[in-house]
Amino acid sequence: MSSAIFKTISLLEDARLHFYIERTRPDSIRITATIPGERIEIDIFEDEHIEISRFSGDESVEGGEDVLMRILNSL
Repeated sequence: MSSAIFKTISLLEDARLHFYIERTRPDSIRITATIPGERIEIDIFEDEHIEISRFSGDESVEGGEDVLMRILNSL
């Protein structure tokens, strides 16, 4: 039987979606996939359960360095 990680990767590849893999927590691996207007974060945990978060937007440009500085200054 295939692991949840490899099954998810295969599904994304079959759909021809761009994605990248990162490890942001000690108990999971995150696969982030992008489609027009949406980013999908797929967290796959050691016990093989999956959690998905979706972020949508119109991908418009909000500005330049000034926007970055406002974001950083608000932290």
